[in-house]
Amino acid sequence: MNEITIIRHGQANSAAKDEASYDRLSDLGHVQAGWLGEYVKSRNSFDHIVSGGMKRQIQTAQGMALADVPHTIDPRLNELDYFGLAGSLNKIHGIALPNDPASFTEHVPHVLHHWRDDAVCDELESYADFCARIMAAMQDINAMSGRVGVVSSTGVIATLGAMALGLDAMTHARMFLRVRHTSMHKFTLDPDGVHLVQYGATPHLDFADRAHARTHI
Repeated sequence: MNEITIIRHGQANSAAKDEASYDRLSDLGHVQAGWLGEYVKSRNSFDHIVSGGMKRQIQTAQGMALADVPHTIDPRLNELDYFGLAGSLNKIHGIALPNDPASFTEHVPHVLHHWRDDAVCDELESYADFCARIMAAMQDINAMSGRVGVVSSTGVIATLGAMALGLDAMTHARMFLRVRHTSMHKFTLDPDGVHLVQYGATPHLDFADRAHARTHI
């Protein structure tokens, strides 16, 4: 049974108000990716890297600088449309858009609750469709040989964790809010579904002089 390591991208533009502005690594995000690459190379490196198609995901995969490791892009690993979901909740339910880290922390449970209940705009990807696409990607990755590192995003990682553990929306949100940038998470797949093996490891940041880099937002 293969263990699939899923990595959250490095810190992006956290001050952004739309997806296009958010989708690039910050200076710290590039540093985080480099440190992770150094750690991976000091252990058993990956035989293959698969990332989503978003700029921050690709930049993280490239920033790890695993020069001899093939890199494949799979858009099924792209993040959920948080900005679209937030706009939908504002339009339909009058829930204000978050404007700082504190309000974002309060906002995430509302997004996941309404999304999981299909109480968002019809044109947005449904929660069921999101789960189906990320599981399809995981099944294809699971069929690959060797050690595979996957670079994706918080929504993908937390949702796989919620699926594995059968979590309700509130606990799903707590997992979502605890995924650090460039953290590593391990899952296995079998006929029963997805199983969580490790959540949120950041050994490359576990140094006193890197405490500032243990970021979530």
